[in-house]
Amino acid sequence: SHGVTTVVMGNCGVGFAPCRPTDRDELIRLMEGVEDIPGAVMAEGLPWNWETFPDYMDAIESVPHDIDLAVMLAHSPLRVYVMGQRAIELDAATPEDMEAMSALAADAMRAGALGFSSSRSTAHRTKSGEGIPSHGALEEELSRIAAGVATYEDRILEFATDFGYSDKNVPAEIGILKRVVQTSGLPMSLSIALANDRPTLGKEIIGELDAAMADGASIKLQVLGRAVGVHLGHELSLSPFSAMPTYQKVSQLPFEEKIAELRKAEVRQKILDEASGMGDAPGMLTNFANMFALDDALCYEPSTDQSIAARAKAAGKTSEEVAYDFLMQRDGRAVLYIPLTSYAEGNLDEMLALMQHDRTLIGLGDGGAHVGMINDAAYPTFMLTHWTRDRQGPQLSLAWIIKAMTSQSARAVGLHDRGVLKPGYKADVNVIDYDNMRLLYPDVLYDLPAGGKRMVQRARGYAATLVDGSIIALNDEPTGATPGRLIRGPQPAPA
Repeated sequence: SHGVTTVVMGNCGVGFAPCRPTDRDELIRLMEGVEDIPGAVMAEGLPWNWETFPDYMDAIESVPHDIDLAVMLAHSPLRVYVMGQRAIELDAATPEDMEAMSALAADAMRAGALGFSSSRSTAHRTKSGEGIPSHGALEEELSRIAAGVATYEDRILEFATDFGYSDKNVPAEIGILKRVVQTSGLPMSLSIALANDRPTLGKEIIGELDAAMADGASIKLQVLGRAVGVHLGHELSLSPFSAMPTYQKVSQLPFEEKIAELRKAEVRQKILDEASGMGDAPGMLTNFANMFALDDALCYEPSTDQSIAARAKAAGKTSEEVAYDFLMQRDGRAVLYIPLTSYAEGNLDEMLALMQHDRTLIGLGDGGAHVGMINDAAYPTFMLTHWTRDRQGPQLSLAWIIKAMTSQSARAVGLHDRGVLKPGYKADVNVIDYDNMRLLYPDVLYDLPAGGKRMVQRARGYAATLVDGSIIALNDEPTGATPGRLIRGPQPAPA
């Protein structure tokens, strides 16, 4: 509902192809851990009518869809397909393994993959907390796979890594990636998590990318124009009280019964007593100085004086009391917001500077993942409204934001046939009611396979969305048209 007309799948080095029947459960567990998608949803929803990556592409193409889909070959399933249990145990690849992965990478490009994605981020873990298969890859393996990708022109490499949440050395990590780019001749898109307590990290990374470019390595940094934020609520995956025994017991009830219990004064007091017994335990769920009430204004760049801790101090209450009582609003569906990363010094000033740098791309949104706590699918509307109209402070022009989210990002992944309004280009168009465009309050739907739930955040202000000239949404509602297609490989600009 946010004007999206093309999606690239298979990011962060995780996915479902290639996959032998015996490895399906392993890939489900992997995706459940890394992307917080319930295993039951995937077990029931995936048809598994493929094994190889070309089979997977055919399976996607056989399903009608309203928007265009493109696919990256993901590293972890590739590694499991070739190495089996050794990949899961993070063993180093043998020369034979690397040769096989390189050949399969070339096959995937031949079938139409846009490129290859991998994760070196320590934040990516299996459901049991272990490292994911791509973590076992050494530099030689990455280079050998990239060589297979490079057998087809205009492909890309996409890597996720981290610095602020690990002991990785920035020059050393960028050095590894630079050499992979240099030996393959391919460009790379790099997504990272910017720790809130390291406000100069982005500049440090950009400096290394400048040096890499001087050495002939094209690496661009993916940045998101808002914090990577976690939503907390009684109907979501987490709340500030998730670790409290009484809350855990109540959470087993159906939602309406759960809220009825939480409204009881004695239950409230018991949970608050349990919370106070935690003391100053560290962790995301107890950092009330970085937790904010999401009210009707839907502010995703709140100031520190709006935090739950600040509100509690002003009201003479505990942070736990303020958080508890706020979450009971909206019939128990109120939501708290934590700007988890990319929010140094309590604002988005750093992201504003990074977005405008010529070494960056706007991206890095968990649009289809973390369905019970993150809702980055809404970020296009946020970008259009916050940065060009509503922000208190420096803004960006509407034309600049549109270009950054359309033609620039499309070109970065080899799709040169879209993103501009010119004769001969794809007629993927949004007609917007700019003055009235806005985000709606987060909601929860139970429409996934096996009755799985997902958080959604709709928008108002999209008068029409067209894909290839067909109207797929009119006045913010889908029309049922399915003009979307599978994109096989890079697409040239019209002659």
